[in-house]
Amino acid sequence: MTQREPFRVEIKVRHYELDTLGHLNHAVYHSYGEVARIEAMDRAGSAKLREENVSPVLLESHIVFRREIRAGETVYVACEAKFGSGKTFQMTNNIYKADGTLSAEISSTLGLMDLELRKLVEDPRGRFERAGVDLSVLGAE
Repeated sequence: MTQREPFRVEIKVRHYELDTLGHLNHAVYHSYGEVARIEAMDRAGSAKLREENVSPVLLESHIVFRREIRAGETVYVACEAKFGSGKTFQMTNNIYKADGTLSAEISSTLGLMDLELRKLVEDPRGRFERAGVDLSVLGAE
């Protein structure tokens, strides 16, 4: 049995994203995670949620740095979602160097916000499914 590959995007590190030590600035790692989350959501069909005036919202993010990333490198940012009970769900982003070395692990808590009421909706997984979002793109089982 083979395990499904997670959704991932390729990003080339730009010089202006570096800090004074010559490696990727800590805040940019979070931006790379956001790029992967947005692209994964778009690919999965989350635009259907916007028609219902609902949108994913980031509530918390935590990063563990493993290996430095430097200018000119290409990295791959993987993205996977995990749903449980309640109003929130988890997403993880692993950032890999081109040679497969794990550079960072980002764990995030998200919810689906009703954009009119400005409150989280119940059962985000069910809401995704009812809107026809392809959760397999997000790695959800």
